[in-house]
Amino acid sequence: MADQNRRRVYLFGTGGTISFVGENRTDFANYSYQGSQLTIEEMLARVPEANELAEVVTEQVINVGSTEVYPNHWVTLASRVNERFATDPGAAGAAVTHGTATLEETAYFLNLTVRDARPVVVTGAMRPPSAMGTDADNNLLDAVRVAAAKQSAGRGALVVLNNEIQSARDVTKTDSYRVETFQSGHMGFLGYADADGKVAYYRRPEQRHTADSEFDLNGVDQLPRVDIAYAYAGADGTVIDALVEAGVDGIVAAGLGSGGSPSPFMAGLQRAIAAQVPVVLATQVGTGRVVQTRRFMEQGYIVADNLHPKKARILMMLALTRTKDPAELQRMMLEY
Repeated sequence: MADQNRRRVYLFGTGGTISFVGENRTDFANYSYQGSQLTIEEMLARVPEANELAEVVTEQVINVGSTEVYPNHWVTLASRVNERFATDPGAAGAAVTHGTATLEETAYFLNLTVRDARPVVVTGAMRPPSAMGTDADNNLLDAVRVAAAKQSAGRGALVVLNNEIQSARDVTKTDSYRVETFQSGHMGFLGYADADGKVAYYRRPEQRHTADSEFDLNGVDQLPRVDIAYAYAGADGTVIDALVEAGVDGIVAAGLGSGGSPSPFMAGLQRAIAAQVPVVLATQVGTGRVVQTRRFMEQGYIVADNLHPKKARILMMLALTRTKDPAELQRMMLEY
């Protein structure tokens, strides 16, 4: 496993299950109750094998559960990764430890805002390091391995858990407790961090990301507010009207099926568009596209293609830092 020509990897800690310490080895559910967490340095010390794969430089950005990760934390983290890459051209890549509840959102934000071809690999754990059968140590080791691998460059931000390498754009959490929770739907994962120590890829993302991204965080102190309105049988425009009244900058509608929703809900979205609030139509079903139908285009909607609502929200937040032109917002939604 050892490599005399170790490449340098920056390892950023943000907290999450991968860092929590439970009361005993069978504490799989209440481990966050006491708020006891390992630092990123302590997490790395549990996995000395990682230092055989790369020269690992640690940095604790935050140390919270993933339900307490907010957009301002995304900006801080992405800025730190960009700073490290800008000042260290010899670095191979970066890895981030993170809670799984919002991991896919942070990873996609990094996919859009880290302006470098070098890999940023996000990992977490479904079982805390204090529990028997924990996946924390192996996932951390795999994240360092993938970040150090030359073949990881140019593939955008990556998510690595359960020995699987996934695209930050496509991946989503699908189960509340199982270790195989992160899946990429019809797209499938990119490759393996496998049992023989190899990093094996079989495809690469096609959408724009990282070094090819137009989104620049310089001068961005606060991201525009974009909220998600969830459709369901009998949903009306109450929540949508309240969001407009609250002054949101954009709305993502998590629609039924291929993006449509009950007529009172859609009427609320039309009122939002009339109030100059851009509206993105996404689907809540998990896979598949929302396409530019004649009705959607005539009514002024932006469609999310196959982005999940949470990902469409992130892209919209960044897009609104550059423009409010609906045609440009639609272009970005399709390109990223």
